Amino acid sequence: MAINQPSGQIKLTNVSLVKLKKGKKRFEIACYQNKVQDYEEGVRKDLDEVLQIHQVFVNVPKGLIAPKDDLQKCFGTVDVDTVIAEILTKGEIQLSEKERQLMLNKINNEMLTIISAKCINPVSKKRYPPTMIHKALVQLKFSPVVNKPAKLQALEAIKLLVAKQIIPIVRAKMKVKVTVADPAAKSELVEKISKLVFAEEGAMPTTSSSSWERTGLIDPVSYRDLVACCQGESTLQVLDMAVIDDSTHTN
Repeated sequence: MAINQPSGQIKLTNVSLVKLKKGKKRFEIACYQNKVQDYEEGVRKDLDEVLQIHQVFVNVPKGLIAPKDDLQKCFGTVDVDTVIAEILTKGEIQLSEKERQLMLNKINNEMLTIISAKCINPVSKKRYPPTMIHKALVQLKFSPVVNKPAKLQALEAIKLLVAKQIIPIVRAKMKVKVTVADPAAKSELVEKISKLVFAEEGAMPTTSSSSWERTGLIDPVSYRDLVACCQGESTLQVLDMAVIDDSTHTN
């Protein structure tokens, strides 16, 4: 897409528009293609790397800049960076059909790769290839969208796959190491951690008068609870985000 702006005749090429309707008014920003998703996922934080023009518009092709009164009324501020950040986060990307399909393919591939890395067949303990996961999601009529990070969509898809069991699938366990200083004085904490962290077969916690240590597996859904338990009271290390036997793939 090429856009000629009357104001100074600035020519924008390969532009993606992000639009947001707020307070019955529409606002637009002009971004570089493929950079919006990077910003949403935190890969890029510098607005100048995402924006073609550091400005908020009501109509980019016509070069109509949004009045400050409209920004104040709709966003509660005239700070352009604050408004741009909200449009990037909540707005909708305006893409050509070809651009939309390319982005959907990219997000879909990233999403399938994440699911494959985080999930296993509970019987074989092997990961599923992305092609099999894709077939299951098609059956469940789950399709990715362009305005949401691949990681977030992968987590949503995992919840659906686990709930529906089109294929036998569970989240792979995480492997962690927890160390508690002065365990005698923190027996309740040790007990809580012991219920969350399951020792691997044959493994026993290491205990001394000065510390208690356990290396084991946890269900990923329990990770936040474990972090809360360990906050300021012990040391938590993640050794493996997904414990999987990768000797072979599930066919």
